[in-house]
Amino acid sequence: MSETMNASDFQHPAVLLSGTVDYEMYKEFRRQLAAAPDKGVVVFELSTLGGDPEVARMMGEDVRYHSDLDPARHFVFLGKAAIYSAGTTFMSFFVRENRYLTRGTRLMVHERKLKKTLEIDGPLTTCGANVRATLNEIEASIAIQNEGFENLVRGSSVTMEEVLERAPYNWYIEAQEALNLGLIRAVL
Repeated sequence: MSETMNASDFQHPAVLLSGTVDYEMYKEFRRQLAAAPDKGVVVFELSTLGGDPEVARMMGEDVRYHSDLDPARHFVFLGKAAIYSAGTTFMSFFVRENRYLTRGTRLMVHERKLKKTLEIDGPLTTCGANVRATLNEIEASIAIQNEGFENLVRGSSVTMEEVLERAPYNWYIEAQEALNLGLIRAVL
């Protein structure tokens, strides 16, 4: 879609989600996606304080997959009020030209978090294996996190270095700032 959409284009979102990004939201997302029009603009409206980043990635992969599978549909994201954490991850699956926020909406970008107790107890060879397994988990999680950051900033003026510098401290981005940075298409 070459023209910027306006508020009236978002009156009847096909997929309307709010609350915690979790498996219940995913079920509702899938139900609404299945009922969405099979042609034209399909609006995904979201407001969330965050949740499970892997569920957000599943939802995003569904959008990506259906975009590739069904070019007659044009998937557009509308964020309202708060798009925190996992919500920003989900938004990153939409190309920049298909991302919209309502006035005053805040995005929040942060690093993934890990809370884990590593107990080292047993034969030395298994102790090393447990430490390496935990390190592999951390490294894989960082790689997945950074893929999402790259999707988010693609086509914007924000660099990966800037995201990696700000994300550890919960980077809040107001809608107009997101527009100025080129993270979204428009503010409604």
